[in-house]
Amino acid sequence: MIQRLLHGLACYLLLVPSIQAAEVAPFSDDFSNLELSQRRALRGAWHFRDGTASCTQDDALFKKHKDHGPILFYDLKHRDATVRFHFQAEAVKTVVFTMNGEGGHIFRFVLANQVMSVRAFPTEGHGQSIAVAAEKMPLPSKVWIPVEIQLRGSKATVTIGDTPPRSFDHPSFDREKVNLSLGFSYGTLRIRSFTVQP
Repeated sequence: MIQRLLHGLACYLLLVPSIQAAEVAPFSDDFSNLELSQRRALRGAWHFRDGTASCTQDDALFKKHKDHGPILFYDLKHRDATVRFHFQAEAVKTVVFTMNGEGGHIFRFVLANQVMSVRAFPTEGHGQSIAVAAEKMPLPSKVWIPVEIQLRGSKATVTIGDTPPRSFDHPSFDREKVNLSLGFSYGTLRIRSFTVQP
């Protein structure tokens, strides 16, 4: 009897990693389709052509949405994931990448005022965020910048441009997510080659 239980437990433990690895289905947006069921383009007139998504902030919409600029949401359930994309900023003041759960934000990095900051959020959702890190980093104009975000449990690794990868750890990162987003304020932002992998 005990031997059967141990065998069953061993089989279960062997299955768990494969279940976790299959949690996120690989996703790619090359912006060749005007409509994707997983993508929501909000708070601005987004254009999709030549493999690029682009939007210029509309100041009236910015005020209407309480100083929140254009944003792309991707409705992709995940816990751990690797996200890659390229962006090009022109007169942009802020670029924001966020992973969200059912109750609100979970992980965020912000490029603004020559600083890259990483924030965590308490488990109850949109409470006061927690500053995990802040480092000097310029936001070049009219240059394509590759970005990679790896989230594994409580550890996030962010690589922007040709700078070395930076790793950050916070227990609140290790939660189920329902979507992720990329937004900006002021100017024009262009995005290409957006992918999400397990």
